[in-house]
Amino acid sequence: MEQLDAVVVGAGVIGLAIAARLSRQLEDVLVIDKNSHFGAETSSRNSEVIHAGIYYPQHSLKAKLCIEGKQALYRYCDLRGVAYQRLGKLIVATSQAQEASLEAVMTKAAANGVTDLVRQSTGQLCSFSSELNASAALLSPSTGIIDSHNYMQSLLAEIESHGGCFVPNTGFIAADPDDKGFIVHLDIDGERLKVRTRYLINSAGLYSTQVASGIQGVQSKHIPRLYWCKGHYFSYSGKKPFSKLVYPVPEANVKGLGIHGTLDMGGQLKFGPDTQYLSETQHPDYHVSSALKPKFFEAIKQYFPNIDINKLQPSYAGIRPKLQGANESFKDFQIQSQADHSINGLVNLHGIESPGLTASLAIAGYVAASLGLTS
Repeated sequence: MEQLDAVVVGAGVIGLAIAARLSRQLEDVLVIDKNSHFGAETSSRNSEVIHAGIYYPQHSLKAKLCIEGKQALYRYCDLRGVAYQRLGKLIVATSQAQEASLEAVMTKAAANGVTDLVRQSTGQLCSFSSELNASAALLSPSTGIIDSHNYMQSLLAEIESHGGCFVPNTGFIAADPDDKGFIVHLDIDGERLKVRTRYLINSAGLYSTQVASGIQGVQSKHIPRLYWCKGHYFSYSGKKPFSKLVYPVPEANVKGLGIHGTLDMGGQLKFGPDTQYLSETQHPDYHVSSALKPKFFEAIKQYFPNIDINKLQPSYAGIRPKLQGANESFKDFQIQSQADHSINGLVNLHGIESPGLTASLAIAGYVAASLGLTS
C-alpha cells in the first residue's frame, strides 16, 4: 500500500491551494478529483472577482480569510506571473434609500479592516461611465479580477515542483482512520485502490458532505446540510459601458449581492449571478435559459438604463455550495479540524463558496496551521 503524507480530495481552487501549501513541507502530497481535469465545477464557473472583504460579518472566517487572502493573492500573482487586473468596484445607489445603505456598507467594511473605500460624487461617476445611473457610490479600489484557470495552473505547477501529484478521474470511496493516519479507498477509472496517508483534507466542494459521510468516525452532527445554489451569467456584446465592476447596493430582500456587472481578463462584460436554489434530487445543470433574460434586463437597467436587451445573451452558470438555505441568514465557512471532530489529521471544509477564490491562499494557511504545519 502506497504511503503518502497528505491526500487532498477535490482539485478546485481551494484543494489546489491547500495542496500547494502542504507540499512546501510534505514530500508526498496527492490531489484527487473525480473529474477529468482540475477546477471543473465551482472554481471555473464564477465571476473571477478578487473581493475586498466588505460585506461579511465582523470576525467571521469569511471576513478574516477574504482580507488576508486578497493580499496574499495579489502577492502570489505578482510573484508567479498570474494575470490579474486591479480594476476597482463601484457600489452604486440609485435612490435616497440606497444612499443611506451605502453608509452601512462603509461602516461594515471599516469594522472588517477595509478602510480604502472612497465616496464618489456624480461628477466622478461620470468620469468612469456616462452610461451609469447612480446618485452616489462607493469605490473599492482593492477589488480586482483574475484569470482563475491560470491561477489554478500555477498552483498545480507548484505542487508538482515539490514532488506532489494530481490524479484526475479518481473518486473518493471511504477512509478509515488508524494510529498512523488513514487508509483511503479510491476508485481510479473503475479500479479500486487503497493508499495510506498521514493527513486527509476534504475539499470536495459540492460533494464535501458526501465525502465526510464516508470517513469513519465523523459523527453526523459534524456533517452540515449543504444547499446547491445555481447562479446564471449573461454576456453583453458591443462597446463596454463601464471601466470598473459595478455592484448594486446590497438589499435585505435580495439574495446574494444582486445581479452585478463584471469584466473578465479578455474584456468581456458579463452580468450575474442570480440565485436559484436547486432541489436535493437535482443533478448539476449548467444550462442558462434565455427565458431569464427579462429578469436580468429589469435588474441591470436600474443602474444601466440604456442597456440593449438584444445584446444580452446567455453565457454560463455555476453552482455554489451554501450552508444557508433560501430563507436563512448568513452562515460562515466551516473548516473542521481535530478540535471539532476529534480525528487527528483530518480537515473537512464545508460551504466554501464566495469569497473562496479570493480567500484560497488564506484558507490554505488556516488548514496547514490546524494540522500544526506552520512555517
